[in-house]
Amino acid sequence: MGGLWMADPVKVSAAEFQRQSGRYFDLALTQPVVITRNGRDRTVMISTEEYQRLKRRDREVLAAADFSDAELQDIAESLPPSGADAFDGELDR
Repeated sequence: MGGLWMADPVKVSAAEFQRQSGRYFDLALTQPVVITRNGRDRTVMISTEEYQRLKRRDREVLAAADFSDAELQDIAESLPPSGADAFDGELDR
């Protein structure tokens, strides 16, 4: 799998999930299963492998005070890599 889900998430009500939980446990091995309650997305079930992959991507958050003056200067002088402008749309969120 490696984080490349082959299909879109499946949405299922909490009641349907309870009736056929085994089916959705198996399905979550290959694609996310979104469990809804009262028409709202409440929980997403994913495989352990996908969860571990996402956890590895967690990043430590540091404050400016955690950096030396030299590191802050390096950051201030850095330039984004070519192609980074493809992500500019994410700034609107």
